[in-house]
Amino acid sequence: MKKLILGMAIVASAFAFGQKKDAAALNAQLQEANKVAMDAYNAKNYAAAAPKFIEVYDLLKSSGQDNKIYMYYAGLSHALANNNDQSIKIFTDLVNSGFTGVETTYTAKEKKSGQVVNLDKSTWELMKKNSDYSDFKTEQTKSIEPDLYETLSSLLLNAKSPEALTIIEKGLAKFPNNAKLKEAQTTAYLQSGNTDKFVSGLKEQLAKNPSDPTNWYNLGVMQAKTPATVNDAIESFKKAVELKPDFSDAYQNLVYTIIGDDAKVVGQINALRKDKPDDASKLIDERRERFTKALPYAEGWYKANPKSIDAVSALKEIYMVTKNMDKVKEMKAKEAELSGAAK
Repeated sequence: MKKLILGMAIVASAFAFGQKKDAAALNAQLQEANKVAMDAYNAKNYAAAAPKFIEVYDLLKSSGQDNKIYMYYAGLSHALANNNDQSIKIFTDLVNSGFTGVETTYTAKEKKSGQVVNLDKSTWELMKKNSDYSDFKTEQTKSIEPDLYETLSSLLLNAKSPEALTIIEKGLAKFPNNAKLKEAQTTAYLQSGNTDKFVSGLKEQLAKNPSDPTNWYNLGVMQAKTPATVNDAIESFKKAVELKPDFSDAYQNLVYTIIGDDAKVVGQINALRKDKPDDASKLIDERRERFTKALPYAEGWYKANPKSIDAVSALKEIYMVTKNMDKVKEMKAKEAELSGAAK
């Protein structure tokens, strides 16, 4: 967050809207409210900071200055305090108002002291005639409008609000290349049940940034839901663990996707053993082959998360199928150790 400075510009504006005495009192209130707000924010007491930023905004507005940057600070503070409803309301109002946060600052240098001072526009124009000042400059601050859309989208997604997609698409209409909004759009598609667009969004993001392991993982999860794209899912999970070697969830999904519906296969084998032993043997060989393919990823899962009972149990089962009995004993002992620690 920017450091907030309430000084000469506010004093000058206050003088323009009332008597000197009233202006001085207003400026004192502004300085005090700003100090309390900033002290609370810096102390991470965001719940206390938010209403004080609103107070600064209201005081400025009473003097004719509709400076919404302070509402932005209030919205951020509410968000950090997990007051999401209040934050959503503020950010929605800011987005709908067209607020960009772009401000022009006016400065001049005092020749005698060499100090650069901040001025309001009218005072800055007057000071140009004063020979005691030089180096008159203006500077525009960067627009925060993309941040408004990003933050509001995140808040709405966390609240699982159906308004999220509307805001995201409104933001993308203004900022079509905004990566955070594109990512948020993909999440919104998933929340709304539009899985086709969710997958399309993931693929679009991966085309732009193929080094994102989370998106490869999410794509794999979606592909694994459909038999026709199971092999694609395996490749997506492999890509995720290549990019992030400690990606426990990706290893887990990779193992189970390679193995497939093992309970169903075991049932088929048992049903064929008596009358069609050759068919049963074929299924047994195919099962062992799948478990052999899954083995290195199960070991990767265990390495990434050695305290996971699920990882240990899966690895034990794979060692049993691939007939590595020494490893089976090792995994049984580890399973017992973890089970005891969990009690």
